[in-house]
Amino acid sequence: MSVSAIAQNYAETLLLLAAQEGEEERYGELLGEISAVYRDVEDFRRFLDTPGVSQDDKERVLREALSGFAPEMFIRFLLVVLDKRRQRWLPAMDAAYRDLLDNRAGRLHATIRLSFEPDEALRAELVEALSEHFGAVVVPHFLEDDRILGGIVVRVGDRVMDGSLRRRLDDLRLTLTRSGFEASTL
Repeated sequence: MSVSAIAQNYAETLLLLAAQEGEEERYGELLGEISAVYRDVEDFRRFLDTPGVSQDDKERVLREALSGFAPEMFIRFLLVVLDKRRQRWLPAMDAAYRDLLDNRAGRLHATIRLSFEPDEALRAELVEALSEHFGAVVVPHFLEDDRILGGIVVRVGDRVMDGSLRRRLDDLRLTLTRSGFEASTL
């Protein structure tokens, strides 16, 4: 079974548990925080990954750290992850869980590249247009990229809509080349 399939299975299980308590967003936040600590704090990662540290010690430390902060069901989920030695896939579980939440809420993430930093009015206009186009709530991620020269490039999942000046110039160059014109003669 692939890492992504394992992460997906755990994320789906956690979402079911969270839904029982009506805490889907909260569980996502907690998973994101634990995932970030595992990914970014080497001592924590080493503690959980080291076979020399007993399972009981790992569970005790996690319980103490999360008691009063996280719901018991979430803590038990983490203990199962740890017991099955799947902690190294926490970041992948986090990504899969976020995708599930977004799908459930009808949200799409869009990377929007412009050659300049857009003001708030343009941001709102672009988000509104994309939301209408896709029929979903668009969560924008704006990037400034002067390589596109002008226009816009939008990526949603595997779909790319390229309205950049760079692409148009490349298309024109290709058309002229196919027509027998040399770029140097222009």
